[in-house]
Amino acid sequence: MLRNSSHPPKDMSASHSPLRHADRFGFAASLLCAVHCALFPVLLALLPAFGLSLGGWIDVDQAFVVFATLLGATTLTLGYRRHRAFRAWALLLPGLALVWAGAFTPLHDHSITHAAVMTLGGLLLAGAHLWNLRLTHASATP
Repeated sequence: MLRNSSHPPKDMSASHSPLRHADRFGFAASLLCAVHCALFPVLLALLPAFGLSLGGWIDVDQAFVVFATLLGATTLTLGYRRHRAFRAWALLLPGLALVWAGAFTPLHDHSITHAAVMTLGGLLLAGAHLWNLRLTHASATP
Protein backbone atom coordinates (compact mmCIF):
# COMPACT_ATOMS: atom_id res chain seq x y z
CA MET A 1 0.00 0.00 0.00
CA LEU A 2 1.40 3.40 -0.95
CA ARG A 3 1.49 6.18 1.59
CA ASN A 4 -0.24 9.42 0.70
CA SER A 5 2.51 12.05 0.66
CA SER A 6 0.11 14.85 1.64
CA HIS A 7 -0.30 13.39 5.14
CA PRO A 8 2.85 13.16 7.27
CA PRO A 9 3.30 10.00 9.32
CA LYS A 10 1.72 10.18 12.73
CA ASP A 11 4.18 10.97 15.48
CA MET A 12 4.33 8.56 18.37
CA SER A 13 2.07 9.87 21.11
CA ALA A 14 3.89 11.15 24.20
CA SER A 15 1.63 8.94 26.32
CA HIS A 16 3.14 5.85 24.68
CA SER A 17 6.71 7.10 24.60
CA PRO A 18 9.37 4.89 26.22
CA LEU A 19 10.76 8.13 27.69
CA ARG A 20 7.60 8.67 29.71
CA HIS A 21 7.80 5.14 31.05
CA ALA A 22 11.45 5.63 32.01
CA ASP A 23 10.64 8.91 33.77
CA ARG A 24 7.76 7.27 35.62
CA PHE A 25 10.05 4.44 36.68
CA GLY A 26 12.75 6.93 37.68
CA PHE A 27 10.25 8.95 39.70
CA ALA A 28 8.96 5.86 41.52
CA ALA A 29 12.45 4.45 42.15
CA SER A 30 13.75 7.79 43.42
CA LEU A 31 10.78 8.26 45.69
CA LEU A 32 11.21 4.73 47.07
CA CYS A 33 14.90 5.49 47.58
CA ALA A 34 14.01 8.58 49.61
CA VAL A 35 11.58 6.57 51.76
CA HIS A 36 14.19 3.82 52.18
CA CYS A 37 16.83 6.33 53.25
CA ALA A 38 14.46 7.98 55.70
CA LEU A 39 13.26 4.72 57.30
CA PHE A 40 16.41 2.57 57.08
CA PRO A 41 17.99 4.03 60.25
CA VAL A 42 14.82 3.16 62.17
CA LEU A 43 14.98 -0.41 60.83
CA LEU A 44 18.66 -0.69 61.80
CA ALA A 45 17.83 0.49 65.31
CA LEU A 46 14.98 -2.04 65.68
CA LEU A 47 16.76 -5.13 64.31
CA PRO A 48 18.76 -5.95 67.47
CA ALA A 49 15.50 -5.97 69.44
CA PHE A 50 14.48 -8.94 67.28
CA GLY A 51 17.89 -10.61 67.50
CA LEU A 52 18.75 -9.75 63.91
CA SER A 53 21.60 -7.89 62.27
CA LEU A 54 22.08 -6.49 58.81
CA GLY A 55 25.47 -6.13 57.20
CA GLY A 56 27.01 -5.71 53.79
CA TRP A 57 24.38 -3.34 52.41
CA ILE A 58 26.83 -0.63 51.41
CA ASP A 59 27.14 -1.96 47.87
CA VAL A 60 23.36 -1.82 47.38
CA ASP A 61 23.32 1.94 48.07
CA GLN A 62 26.25 2.52 45.76
CA ALA A 63 24.80 0.39 42.98
CA PHE A 64 21.52 2.28 43.20
CA VAL A 65 23.33 5.63 42.97
CA VAL A 66 25.13 4.54 39.80
CA PHE A 67 21.86 3.25 38.32
CA ALA A 68 20.00 6.44 39.30
CA THR A 69 22.72 8.52 37.65
CA LEU A 70 22.52 6.61 34.39
CA LEU A 71 18.71 6.59 34.35
CA GLY A 72 18.41 10.27 35.26
CA ALA A 73 21.02 11.48 32.78
CA THR A 74 19.51 9.38 29.99
CA THR A 75 15.87 10.33 30.53
CA LEU A 76 16.60 14.02 31.04
CA THR A 77 18.82 14.13 27.95
CA LEU A 78 16.10 12.48 25.86
CA GLY A 79 13.52 14.78 27.42
CA TYR A 80 15.60 17.84 26.59
CA ARG A 81 15.68 16.77 22.95
CA ARG A 82 11.89 16.90 22.96
CA HIS A 83 11.09 19.94 25.12
CA ARG A 84 14.35 21.98 24.98
CA ALA A 85 14.17 23.01 28.68
CA PHE A 86 16.93 22.54 31.23
CA ARG A 87 14.69 23.11 34.28
CA ALA A 88 14.57 19.45 35.34
CA TRP A 89 18.40 19.40 35.41
CA ALA A 90 18.21 22.05 38.17
CA LEU A 91 16.84 19.30 40.43
CA LEU A 92 18.74 16.33 39.01
CA LEU A 93 22.27 17.70 39.40
CA PRO A 94 22.03 18.70 43.09
CA GLY A 95 20.15 15.46 43.78
CA LEU A 96 22.92 13.42 42.19
CA ALA A 97 25.56 15.41 44.07
CA LEU A 98 23.83 14.58 47.36
CA VAL A 99 23.36 10.86 46.70
CA TRP A 100 26.94 10.52 45.41
CA ALA A 101 28.22 12.29 48.52
CA GLY A 102 26.07 10.08 50.71
CA ALA A 103 27.16 6.85 49.02
CA PHE A 104 30.81 7.40 48.18
CA THR A 105 32.22 9.63 50.94
CA PRO A 106 32.68 9.20 54.69
CA LEU A 107 29.03 10.25 55.02
CA HIS A 108 28.25 6.63 54.14
CA ASP A 109 28.32 5.55 57.76
CA HIS A 110 24.54 5.08 58.04
CA SER A 111 24.19 7.92 60.51
CA ILE A 112 21.33 10.38 60.66
CA THR A 113 23.36 12.73 58.43
CA HIS A 114 23.70 9.99 55.82
CA ALA A 115 19.95 9.34 55.97
CA ALA A 116 19.14 13.06 55.62
CA VAL A 117 21.53 13.57 52.68
CA MET A 118 20.30 10.48 50.84
CA THR A 119 16.63 11.28 51.52
CA LEU A 120 16.96 14.83 50.22
CA GLY A 121 18.92 13.61 47.20
CA GLY A 122 16.30 10.96 46.42
CA LEU A 123 13.50 13.52 46.65
CA LEU A 124 15.37 15.84 44.27
CA LEU A 125 15.87 12.96 41.81
CA ALA A 126 12.16 12.10 41.99
CA GLY A 127 11.29 15.76 41.42
CA ALA A 128 13.59 15.92 38.39
CA HIS A 129 11.90 12.90 36.79
CA LEU A 130 8.45 14.31 37.53
CA TRP A 131 9.37 17.71 36.11
CA ASN A 132 10.88 16.11 33.00
CA LEU A 133 7.73 14.01 32.57
CA ARG A 134 5.54 17.12 32.75
CA LEU A 135 7.76 19.08 30.36
CA THR A 136 7.69 16.18 27.90
CA HIS A 137 3.92 15.89 28.18
CA ALA A 138 3.44 19.65 27.70
CA SER A 139 5.64 19.67 24.60
CA ALA A 140 3.58 16.88 23.02
CA THR A 141 0.27 18.71 23.26
CA PRO A 142 -0.61 20.88 20.25
